Amino acid sequence: MAAGLVAALSMVAAPALAADAPPAADSPLAPRQQAIVPIAAFAAAGDIARLSTALGQGLDAGLTVSEVREVLVQLYAYAGFPRSLNALGEFMKVLEARRQRGIQDAPGRAPGRPIPQGDALLAAGTANQTRLSGAPVKGPLFDFAPAIDTYLKTHLFGDIFERDNLDWPSREIATVGMLSALPGAESQLQSHMRISMNVGLAPGQLRHLVQVLGERVDAAHAARADAALARALAARAG
Repeated sequence: MAAGLVAALSMVAAPALAADAPPAADSPLAPRQQAIVPIAAFAAAGDIARLSTALGQGLDAGLTVSEVREVLVQLYAYAGFPRSLNALGEFMKVLEARRQRGIQDAPGRAPGRPIPQGDALLAAGTANQTRLSGAPVKGPLFDFAPAIDTYLKTHLFGDIFERDNLDWPSREIATVGMLSALPGAESQLQSHMRISMNVGLAPGQLRHLVQVLGERVDAAHAARADAALARALAARAG
């Protein structure tokens, strides 16, 4: 299912900015936002050794246990259950090692609202998808495989995006980091550059994200993200 979720996102048409997106300041990413980038990228790539270091750095930068865990849970929708489970297992080891050194990491908070069920979940997921994309999402792929449309609306944009213990800009920073680690996912990466702007991230902040990839992850990851951002900005300019 994970591969299908990623593939389907490439069908999102280039939207206008979402009307309810908060105004974006063209300032650098905050340290905790920067820390999400290598965590997401190394987890998606399955680079556990470098992920371990990035997890500790993320906690030191102010990410809570809940926020990091949520990034690693969301990972499975883009890189599959094995990478997500392995990353979560490594995070448990990192937390235990830090506890043994006397470090008390902030737990953060659990999701604060119940997840809708049944038709209400479909409605919530559809609304979230439309808000993120800037327009209703439709196309021949969803006509060909209506099940993936249902999974996207009820699960990715419903079950996952209804969880409010990680804000949407942080979720998109994580998604861009994950997709930058996946050769062949360039169209999805471009879609999420657009979505990132829809949820309030400024072009300058996305350029900073690319810089973080180049400095803290890998030049190839940064090159893919940079090219995707350039295409997204060109499409946005129309």
